[in-house]
Amino acid sequence: MSKLSVVIITFNEEKNIGRCLDSVGDVADEIVVVDSNSTDNTKTICQSFGVRFMQHDFAGYIEQKNYALKQAKFKYVLSLDADEVLSDELKASVLQVKENPEADGYTMNRLTNYVGKWIHHCGWYPDTKLRLFNRDKGAWGGINPHDEFRFFKKSKIKHLKGDILHYSYHSIDDHYKQVEHFTNIASKAYYEKGKRATFFKLVFSPVYKFIRDYFFLLGFLDGKAGLRICWISAGATRKKYVKLKKLYAKNEISQG
Repeated sequence: MSKLSVVIITFNEEKNIGRCLDSVGDVADEIVVVDSNSTDNTKTICQSFGVRFMQHDFAGYIEQKNYALKQAKFKYVLSLDADEVLSDELKASVLQVKENPEADGYTMNRLTNYVGKWIHHCGWYPDTKLRLFNRDKGAWGGINPHDEFRFFKKSKIKHLKGDILHYSYHSIDDHYKQVEHFTNIASKAYYEKGKRATFFKLVFSPVYKFIRDYFFLLGFLDGKAGLRICWISAGATRKKYVKLKKLYAKNEISQG
């Protein structure tokens, strides 16, 4: 049987981390938590589960996950966020992989709970993620805050049955706070890569985002929650480009 490291990054996750750790107890041969200096009870809760807990200054989601990956002892790694848990079906699938690994990486679907309601549309499901992999074959990449594991060369990937259950937002206010946080990170990352906030991006991207998610991706089937999600997500698209435009304006003033 192959041994498995479960790797999690945290910051002030006392509401979520216990549920996450409890869900991986049956599949993990070690649990590594890399924390970016939480000020709540995250550390105490993690220590009560006997995990390997370490603190590391946060430099970005991609950077933090790559640091955490290096702390794992075993070749096969399951990467989770603190607000995620494994469904029973997914646990069984992971245990089968440990018995007989047949691929370099494994994808799985993620089902999100939004203020108490499971969301099956809006572009939020199946939300397939590659989270179980041979760490020697790749590294985390993408554009912050949207990280993804990328293989160094073509690799064999299989899909697992079962869902990651994602407890994303306890309240609508949590959603707005995350939008503010993520758009700050995304606009900065776009600026560093030289992307521009064109008129088209500012005006039409939010409209396209709403129409796609609410109508074509059937967000209306999720009721009021679906409408709210699609509306806030469209607003987040515009906010990201507004902030990007301000970064360019600020830079031009400082250089003027």
